[in-house]
Amino acid sequence: MMKIRRSQDRGYADHGWLKSHHSFSFAGYHDPAWMGWGNLRVINEDRIAPGMGFGTHGHRDMEIISYVLQGNLAHKDSMGNVKGIPPGEVQRMSAGTGVMHSEFNHAPNSETHFLQIWIEPSLRGIEPGYEQKAFDEAEKSGRLRLVASPDGAQGSVTIHADASLHAGLFDGEQRAELAIDPSRKAYVHLVRGALDVNGQRLQGGDAALLAQEERIVLEHGDDAEVLVFDLSQ
Repeated sequence: MMKIRRSQDRGYADHGWLKSHHSFSFAGYHDPAWMGWGNLRVINEDRIAPGMGFGTHGHRDMEIISYVLQGNLAHKDSMGNVKGIPPGEVQRMSAGTGVMHSEFNHAPNSETHFLQIWIEPSLRGIEPGYEQKAFDEAEKSGRLRLVASPDGAQGSVTIHADASLHAGLFDGEQRAELAIDPSRKAYVHLVRGALDVNGQRLQGGDAALLAQEERIVLEHGDDAEVLVFDLSQ
């Protein structure tokens, strides 16, 4: 089974300094049909205006991944981490028993465009944690690069969740397949460009939700950047 979620069907919020598309119910956007997929709870596509950002706020018991597409996301948290996240780097924050953080775009003339991803953890009440790693374009060109996993395999960031995340770049004749356990769920989010997913054409912002499938086939990309999630039920 594969269901397509089109970009224009997502929730949308315009706060002036922040423009956000919500793949699943979040904040003021609520749709009982779109509460998450497996243990994937949030994918927000956020655009932060120059000099603006999220003030200090708290999270707990959630695995949070930030994936920057344009600009730089300045991160500061109660664990003592002060980092900038540029495109090509993946940040993982395990909120656990509780963490406070802020996220800002300090650039004076350009926006920061990023994906905020929340995955429900396997264990609650763990010690908060932070990790950030870079994955260059060559590692993702024409293939799916593991960027987050429960055991940090292949140099990916470690998430405390029964899930894994791959990132890939596809153009022209480049093609990749990923085997998936049909007892699990998968979610394919097309970040930009166009791409065929199991024969269905996706455009930037579209997603494919898969269940009881054995493989994901990605092909016929047109400047495509894609994220593929392997998820528990």
